[in-house]
Amino acid sequence: MFPNSSNLGRPPFSPKYQQHSTFFTKLPPNTPPTLTSHQQIIVPPFQFRSAVIEAVPAVTPVVALQPMTYGSVSPVSPPDALAFQGRKRQSQQSVPDDAKRQRINSHNSDTAVVKQLVPFPEECRRAFPASGSLRSPVLHVHGSPALIGCVPPLQDTLFPHHTETCLPVAKDELSQQVLELFQACQQKASDLDRKELCRSELQREIKLIFPRSRLFLVGSSLNGFGTHTSDGDLCLVVKEEPVNQKTEARHILSLVHKLFSTKLSSYIERPQLIRAKVPIVKFRDKVSNVDFDLNVNNVIGIRNTFLLRTYAFIENRVRPLVLVVKKWASFHEINDASRGTLNSYSLELMVLHYLQTLPEPILPSLQKNYPECFDPTMQLHLVHQAPRTIPPYVSKNGSSLGDLLIGFFKYYATEFDWSHQMISVREAKAIARPDGIEWRNKFICVEEPFDGTNTARAVHEKQKFDMIRGEFAQAWRLLRGKKDLNCILPLKAAKQKR
Repeated sequence: MFPNSSNLGRPPFSPKYQQHSTFFTKLPPNTPPTLTSHQQIIVPPFQFRSAVIEAVPAVTPVVALQPMTYGSVSPVSPPDALAFQGRKRQSQQSVPDDAKRQRINSHNSDTAVVKQLVPFPEECRRAFPASGSLRSPVLHVHGSPALIGCVPPLQDTLFPHHTETCLPVAKDELSQQVLELFQACQQKASDLDRKELCRSELQREIKLIFPRSRLFLVGSSLNGFGTHTSDGDLCLVVKEEPVNQKTEARHILSLVHKLFSTKLSSYIERPQLIRAKVPIVKFRDKVSNVDFDLNVNNVIGIRNTFLLRTYAFIENRVRPLVLVVKKWASFHEINDASRGTLNSYSLELMVLHYLQTLPEPILPSLQKNYPECFDPTMQLHLVHQAPRTIPPYVSKNGSSLGDLLIGFFKYYATEFDWSHQMISVREAKAIARPDGIEWRNKFICVEEPFDGTNTARAVHEKQKFDMIRGEFAQAWRLLRGKKDLNCILPLKAAKQKR
């Protein structure tokens, strides 16, 4: 798909770096090979054009990262063309900090699509086939049953078809509507294949500039809550140490942006550097027709992707309920942080919190019950493996999808105290707001499960907050009376938009 992309089977890090790094340390020698894989190697069901861009140099300069120290190197310019001074460039667009939606939000239930954090042993690695016409091979899971929990394993396999084996049975009309909308709009295996292929090809190119980097697909593309039209979120991890988002990250992204604008311009369109609190490069992949947001070293997004992925698969009513709530919020225009409303990640946490706080909970606190699986200091190459052993959560609550949806709107319309409480999935309950600047004078407080920040900080106008509360109240009034999803979300239009 991109130039210089013929050897996708090579290790993600040089042997020298793997030997000395504690961040991407290899797994113990006795770890089964099926557990060391974190690389989707699926051949797309479509052809890619091969292209040669004559205007670019044959060799791309390499940037060796040191803490706050950069070589004056550009991916497409002579070595002395760019010296980083830590200043803003007048030509770059500036947007408010809250404009960046915190969508470090999914994974389709049909196939396991993952990234290689730890390379295969040499004999297990496979090169990416040269032909784009081949289809993905169907591989079977060869793991010990003791290691397979409710969460589909992340390895080179297709896992069971969950739409048949794991979805709840709908016995009433409203529940059936919820289930049908979920099945029509959920992210499919082919959607995820396209995102993963773009990720792997971009990683190949970016590693020519930052050899020790790794590019992760995160958010709704892997956490279980994605739809057919979900954007892709990418996290570029360049080094072990934290990255200053106002200086280092912006400089790194400026190099990535220049790479996209020149060398990869035949494949990447509309690349844009956004100076948000977490700066990103927004772009569209012409081959997959997917929009992406790429950040640098926002590793919390990698961790919460797999926390939410576990919640998504630990109970079969979670994914349909989350998808319908996100569709409803989008239809009523309260699902856009750049416009001062809720981002998708906050909505997902709000649904999980509601299911945790029922008199008979449907979800536990995974971080309390399995602290070793969600240790915030765990090395990144282990994050995807830890949830595999967690068993399904058996709840005594037999409420239908329809009843749960009505209860969700009732909880936030009449029961939750927005003025004094904070939504906490980590604690599995509503807790008193902290007295910090992060929470003071905020209309909606949703705790990020790993770093404790407010994921709903974009809602900073009372008018927008009142609109959000009004939509919750209106949805509850309409749904409890008619028990027809069409009264709050026209299903025909929602399915067509997907």
